[in-house]
Amino acid sequence: MSIRRLAPAVVGLLFVIGGINLRGTNGSTLPLPAQAPQASSASSGPRLMTVKDTQSFVSVGSPAVSPDGQWLLYTRSVRDWDDAQLRTRTHIWRVRLDGTDARQLTFGTDNTTSPAWFPDGKRFAFVSARATQTGASASADDEGGGSQVFVMYTDGGEAWPSTKHDGGVSGFEISPDGSTLLLTARDPLSADERRRRKDRDDAEVVDEVFRWTHLWLLDVASGEEKRLTDGALVVSDPQWSPDGKTIAYVTRPTTKIDDSAWSDVWVTDLDGNARKFFENPGPDSAPRWSPDGSTLAVVSKPQSGNTQWYSKLHLFPAAGGAPKVLLNDFDLDFGQPIWAPDGRIVYWSTGQGTKVNLFGVDVTTRELTTTRAPMAGVNGSWQLSKDGMTWVFSHNTGALSSDLWAARRQGDGYATPVRLTHANQWLEQEQVQLGAVETIRWTNSDGGAIEGVLTRPVGYRAGTRYPLIVNPHGGPSSASMESFSSTNQVLAANGFLVLQINFRGSSGYGQTHLNANQNTWGMGDYDDIMKGVDYVIAQGWADPDRMVAYGWSYGGYMTFWMSTQTDRFKLISPGAGLTNLYSMYSTTDIPGYLGWFFGTPWDNEDLYRRLSPIRHVKNVTSKMLIMHGAADARVPTTQAVEFYKALKDLGKDVTFIRYPRQGHGIAETRLAMDRLRRYVCAFTDAVGLVSTTEKCEGGVPAAGQGGAGLVDVDLPWSAPSTASLAGESFDRGVFVSPGLGH
Repeated sequence: MSIRRLAPAVVGLLFVIGGINLRGTNGSTLPLPAQAPQASSASSGPRLMTVKDTQSFVSVGSPAVSPDGQWLLYTRSVRDWDDAQLRTRTHIWRVRLDGTDARQLTFGTDNTTSPAWFPDGKRFAFVSARATQTGASASADDEGGGSQVFVMYTDGGEAWPSTKHDGGVSGFEISPDGSTLLLTARDPLSADERRRRKDRDDAEVVDEVFRWTHLWLLDVASGEEKRLTDGALVVSDPQWSPDGKTIAYVTRPTTKIDDSAWSDVWVTDLDGNARKFFENPGPDSAPRWSPDGSTLAVVSKPQSGNTQWYSKLHLFPAAGGAPKVLLNDFDLDFGQPIWAPDGRIVYWSTGQGTKVNLFGVDVTTRELTTTRAPMAGVNGSWQLSKDGMTWVFSHNTGALSSDLWAARRQGDGYATPVRLTHANQWLEQEQVQLGAVETIRWTNSDGGAIEGVLTRPVGYRAGTRYPLIVNPHGGPSSASMESFSSTNQVLAANGFLVLQINFRGSSGYGQTHLNANQNTWGMGDYDDIMKGVDYVIAQGWADPDRMVAYGWSYGGYMTFWMSTQTDRFKLISPGAGLTNLYSMYSTTDIPGYLGWFFGTPWDNEDLYRRLSPIRHVKNVTSKMLIMHGAADARVPTTQAVEFYKALKDLGKDVTFIRYPRQGHGIAETRLAMDRLRRYVCAFTDAVGLVSTTEKCEGGVPAAGQGGAGLVDVDLPWSAPSTASLAGESFDRGVFVSPGLGH
């Protein structure tokens, strides 16, 4: 079990949401109604998905199975349309593993996340920034309060604070006997540092000053804290040994994102006597103890630095020594280990083609087991009950939004899976019409097989050609999945065929495919994309005279590149995209990742220049709609500015939307809706359609579409602003590995 972490309210590509306090007259909790995006009755007839709908999805996650295997704690996150900033509220719910007796346990305006059971099953703990009993403010940004661990009884009642850690905690893990909390927390600011911040006398020496994160022990009964680790390290993912005497954890040398590639596994006793567990030049992570404590499983690879090589399973004697390395012949990535209760099998899940599947390996024979996912689709958040008989997992498909399910083992298979949550019943209640989603395959110029995910227009009719949207995924070391995407469904509702391509460099197709775009960005992957376009045209599905393209991050790079290589698209919209690889290397927060593909610009200047879209900007003929977050550290906004300035100088048809405050994803709700509405309006206008879901005027969103009493977004088409991927961690159907993101 991984350490319970504080989920950020809205950051980058991950999002949390929240709930509403509803109680019956007898004090019992009433189930929350599904949060419908607009008032509607089932009798009003079918309707199409709108942009506002995409921000109305309820998400469920953080499943935790009770020690007796009878109950599940989970979080339920809901958009608060009455909140001035349209924030989400996350609260903790409980449900039986047969799907009955669902009940909300936490309430209020403060998010409650990361539920974890105490061993007795009578209490659970969670993380929240709610006020303590003393009434002190506990804002997540307050160095004096921050988020703390709270405890409450599982049959209800008021929660009480278990920690009052200076500056707050970032996560926790409960000891096997329930007596101690293992905390992760950033070192608090000193009095002098707080004074300097207040006085704005806080100059920074780049790459020399960091906030370290360390481990603390807290006695649950007395509240006494004890610091366990120290030094210039960032500590994460601590794991109790089954006997509660040893802790394994992960370190990295700094807080820089690239330095996660230099992670190590350490172990310590409860007196703080720590040692590095494995001397290895490559990254080591996700330590997990076997049930009897005799073995420590570690995710590791020998290649040093930020590489795209798949990790392997390493099994170490608990005392240390040479590991047994498993899965050398398994040609997919290895994820977080999940031990079977008898210690014979280690499970994990990873992307395989356009699905996410469950795998297992026998630790004695080294053979892959016959393990398979209980349900085909995109599955995750796997939890195995203590008796090893029930899996709990999240599940979604192209036509089914994400929910939590349980599947009981039965012989060599499973009993019929039970749906534990019904997070978005409004889809059925309001008869929201969806486009069909499927995986298709074609052959590239080198004779290789390429897969893609195709979303058909709502009301698709065979023999009719439809306008085509081409959407390359980010990463590039990720993949488009056959999963539920509200964004694609809005586009399908507007009459588009949407094609997403798992080009060379995508994950889930073996190491050779993953490495196939090293030194060749814009070459083989471009061929894979365009051969996919040719394929859907040849099938009679797509209209070759009505095509547009858009992408984000690496998808932004690919669409920038496509704009310089072909005139086949009416409009191309790159988002958060790379245009000048030479300047990108020194300004991104992941130069090591970029360096794996190309080396450094100082050693391979010609390659960096040649594969930069800006070098070919004169070739652009398509209308361009560029989007970027103004605070993007992954792909700095200057990447978009360079291309935009060149297009303006060349007299090309270009519009640039810069979204204020936004990083590599567009997190703020109004800006996220603005971004998608601009796509809908620009795309329909470019191919001669009239939007069926949004109000558009001349290819741009019309004013007054906030709805439900909201203050309408007011961002002029050409004014500086920002674009977001809010909700797309569960929505876009992109399997993400470390890199440029979506």
